[in-house]
Amino acid sequence: MSLKSQFHKSLIDNLYDGVYFVDKDRLITYWNKGAERITGYEAEDVIGHYCHANLLDHVNDEGCHLCASGCPLLATLADGEPRETEVHLRHADGYRVPVLVRTSPMYDEQERIIGAVEVFSNNQSLLKMKERVHELEKDIFRDALTKVGNRKFLELKINTALQEFHQHDLSFGLLFVDVDHFKAINDTYGHQAGDHVLQNVAESLAGHLRNTDVCGRWGGEEFIVLLQGVNLNSISRIAEKLRAMIASSVITVNQDEQVSITASIGAAVVRDTDSMTSLVERADQLMYQSKQLGRNRVTLEE
Repeated sequence: MSLKSQFHKSLIDNLYDGVYFVDKDRLITYWNKGAERITGYEAEDVIGHYCHANLLDHVNDEGCHLCASGCPLLATLADGEPRETEVHLRHADGYRVPVLVRTSPMYDEQERIIGAVEVFSNNQSLLKMKERVHELEKDIFRDALTKVGNRKFLELKINTALQEFHQHDLSFGLLFVDVDHFKAINDTYGHQAGDHVLQNVAESLAGHLRNTDVCGRWGGEEFIVLLQGVNLNSISRIAEKLRAMIASSVITVNQDEQVSITASIGAAVVRDTDSMTSLVERADQLMYQSKQLGRNRVTLEE
């Protein structure tokens, strides 16, 4: 390798963003250190494999699998047009990571397309959410297993939101999220697998919220998400997005067996007469309706 080539490789390897190259058949030929850090996959895991083998399993906000239909890299290879889009890749540990993807064609000396490059970076919303969790004032507000807020943290945030609602009419809503078949996963695969499920769900929730929202573990396999400034329409869209992110995630057990994860969600918007107890109980009851209707769904109040 020439000195110039070594310099260029070192430069790309040390970019904060993930970068990978594919040839015209979408065979991965290069994978930088940033891609390793963001995805959890080492270069040796992916170089020499086709990106359409669905290792990263890109999905959009609705959970649609883009490698099967709507792949920006494939579109760029076809027409030579650069693209930029927000997608959600699957980390090596199974949870979803929101990324901003930019694709560009690569040409030979005759200006023929011979491949493409994809550059991707963590979306700012994910970084801000993780910064918020790390900035929780005291460890007593953090759930030790999942690293999101704990029940004390949620109670504080809900009570604060209620005060702002009553004083300034700032509406908000709650999602009550319960992992489906959690006991069966624990009984079948052990508590370590159960812990991995909870961590996976926490990552899926925390990584896909807006800057104004918070989430935490209420207890056991239950999580609560507090959404600011929502009505029934907007809370439905956000809840469906979070449900889809969880449902498109997996954990790996026994080295190679993949276990799917789903969650049932109840969505409630604050009312004038609400206390913290009444609002949480209403969202909880709506979640149980989702369970009764078949799980892996969102139920809103009428």
